[in-house]
Order: sequence, then C-alpha cells, then structure tokens
Amino acid sequence: MRILVCEDQPDLRRALCRTLEVSGFAVDQAEDGMEALKYGLAEPYDAIVLDLGLPQIDGMSVLHRWRDEGCETPVLILTARSRWSDKLAGFNAGADDYVVKPFEMDEVVLRLRALIRRSAGQASAVLTCGPVQLYTSEGRIVDNGMPVDLTPQEFRIFAYLMHHANRVISRQTLAAHVYDRYSDRESNVIDVLISRIRRKLSINIIHTIRGQGYRLGPPRA
Repeated sequence: MRILVCEDQPDLRRALCRTLEVSGFAVDQAEDGMEALKYGLAEPYDAIVLDLGLPQIDGMSVLHRWRDEGCETPVLILTARSRWSDKLAGFNAGADDYVVKPFEMDEVVLRLRALIRRSAGQASAVLTCGPVQLYTSEGRIVDNGMPVDLTPQEFRIFAYLMHHANRVISRQTLAAHVYDRYSDRESNVIDVLISRIRRKLSINIIHTIRGQGYRLGPPRA
C-alpha cells in the first residue's frame, strides 16, 4: 500500500513517513501545495495525508482541485484547525477523515488502514482467504493461526491482493502500489516477490492469470 504525505513541517513530515514505513507502507512526500497537487493527480496512491496549512497552495484548495479533477483517493486531513466549521469545510471539500494536531502517530496509521480498507469495499477489519487472514488494523498476517513473516515489499503486495481479492491485478498495478516514486519498478521483481510469498504460505491462494497478472482467491480444486 502506498501513501502520499503532504506536510510542510520537516520534522513532523519525517516522523510521519518513518512511522508509516515501519507500519508497512510505501511513502512519498510533498512539502508544499504545488507538489501535493501534482503527485496526487499523477500517482495511484491508496491514501493521502494532507495538511491544510501548505505553502504555495493551501491544502483545502489542493483537495478541491483533486476532487474536481476526478481524484478519488481517500484523504485524511491533518491540521491544527479544530473548529467545527473547519472540519465541516474539510469534509465538504471531499476529505474522508480529519485529525487535529497534536495527534498520536498510531492513530493516524489506524485511520489510514481503515480508509484503505473501506475504499477497497472491505467492511471487516480482518480479511480472510482460505486459512490465511490479514488483520488490517494491526498489519499482521496469520496462516492456520501461525504468524507469517513477510518482508515489507512482500507484505505490501499481499495486502494489496487481499484488499482486492478475486480481481485480476496486473504486475504494473502491483508495482505502482508497492514502491514509492523513486524506486525501480521492474515487473520481473514482482514475479520474484510473489514466488517468495507463495513459499511462505501453507496453500497457494495467489493464482497467475497468464498475460494479465495475478488474482488472489480460494485454492483451486
């Protein structure tokens, strides 16, 4: 899963990005409204963290532009503005959630995971396929009750497939949601990572669809 963090305060931005990366996300950064606007429209993020007090273009204007341009990515606003009128304006502009500074980093992680899950059409916080379960709120995977140890890249691939179960996902789409904008996205690396994930699971639930990509679903008879 891939996140865009739009925050102009360097220390807070670095802390947010570090927390999100440790929590299993690929993270891009924008330090002003111009960057935020450009990245949000150009890249396929799973969620965006948006500060309202951005320089050059304020966050509320950026959010309006995103929605006017058809960007449907879930947006979590982070701001020091705590008045109800500010919150109402944020939701009316198209925000999906709103957190007031100061805040707990873990709360932001939990809210982002919930936004991503709901935007993928998943109601339950625990996603299940065969004997494998993804606990989205905790960012952990179990197989027949036993923890599955995946690398960060493997986890992002598997989490994306679990959120979009029974859909065919191309290698290009997986790469776009697994790596940040500066990473090498060679599609053959995705094949290698999929093979590693399969070896770590007790049963094959990731099916290759020739010429199209992968589909996560119940094991074949």
